[in-house]
Amino acid sequence: MKAKALVFDLDGTLLVGEDLPGANADALVRASKSGLHIMIATARWRQMAQKIMAEVGVTGPAIACSGAQVYDSVSQRDLFDERLPEAFVQELYALCDEERCVATVTVSDRTLIKLDGQPDPSLLSEEMYWVPKLAGADPSLPRVAAIQGSNANARIRAELEPKWKDEVHFKDSIGPTGKIIVAITAAAATKGAALGAACTHLNIQPSAVIAFGDADNDIDMFAAAGQSVAMGQAEAHVKAAASVVTRRHDEDGVAYAINYLLDNGDLPNVG
Repeated sequence: MKAKALVFDLDGTLLVGEDLPGANADALVRASKSGLHIMIATARWRQMAQKIMAEVGVTGPAIACSGAQVYDSVSQRDLFDERLPEAFVQELYALCDEERCVATVTVSDRTLIKLDGQPDPSLLSEEMYWVPKLAGADPSLPRVAAIQGSNANARIRAELEPKWKDEVHFKDSIGPTGKIIVAITAAAATKGAALGAACTHLNIQPSAVIAFGDADNDIDMFAAAGQSVAMGQAEAHVKAAASVVTRRHDEDGVAYAINYLLDNGDLPNVG
């Protein structure tokens, strides 16, 4: 397979914490200059994906919200947009408002963040909006909800997942702090489906894409892509779903794989 595009998860893959390592940035620039399309596929909101893409000077479609949104920065329009069911949202908001947790919920063009105590506004990006309670905070249905908190997530798995599993996806994701976050989207929203929409826009086949990731919500993207690369710190089942395994994200695993691909025409596999 001759690759025409590369798509990257952010947390635990392209980023270390909140930072894009210089080696990864340089490798993305090199890949883009070689003619490869560069895309981001993150559980976070599209502004975060656009920020990273701007750092390396690429303008491909941004797959955001764990596959619920594909946003084209050039035309400034959504190519794909899936929202959570209203009745489910009401139950989720009530549960999160009862529990101590950090909940980030992306609605329309902003992201609500619910946590105990108002954070320093200077620590929040422009699109983030703190709310003391989720219920009634915004009339728009969310594309994705990302919940961090052991009690809240245990209740979500026990109370909401059995009832809503046919309409809603509940997938573990790795946050920037390395903690487990439950990423919640509509059943039709996956990184694999979103990759298909992005490829249609670029007029390429998903089989011509190499996908990079490290968590459960990347597996659908691995299945849709022609080849896939799991990060070295990924869990065994994520590695098993990928074509090859590269180095850890904090060992410049993305840069290692890209440079190997460009120099050798194939992907490395460190096992």
